[in-house]
Amino acid sequence: MAQTTLTGVVTSDKRDKTITVSIASRETHPLYRKQYTKTRKYTAHDEKNEAKLGDRVEIVACRPFSKTGTYNRVKIVERAHGSVELKDNVTEVEIPEKVGADAKAKAEKAEKAAKEEGEEE
Repeated sequence: MAQTTLTGVVTSDKRDKTITVSIASRETHPLYRKQYTKTRKYTAHDEKNEAKLGDRVEIVACRPFSKTGTYNRVKIVERAHGSVELKDNVTEVEIPEKVGADAKAKAEKAEKAAKEEGEEE
């Protein structure tokens, strides 16, 4: 009997030796013929905690490891490329040379306000 193999993206790796994998598929409504995306979530066993958030992994059906975990991670197909971190405070504002005088004046006012807030704290 062939084993069910699925490929998806890790959406959670917070639990020990367990990952949550989301698998998205495009389906067509039988009556209206409109396509929509259906996302299914599976919990899979990850023995060595190697899979991280955003990784594309391959999971295979197996015996139940827990109440909800009936899949096992076979391999990591592709690693995540990284995440974006936002800066809290930006102190310097670069003003391009081609910007009009009104925009420069507004930027200078914003800069002064940011400096005043920094002095108050």
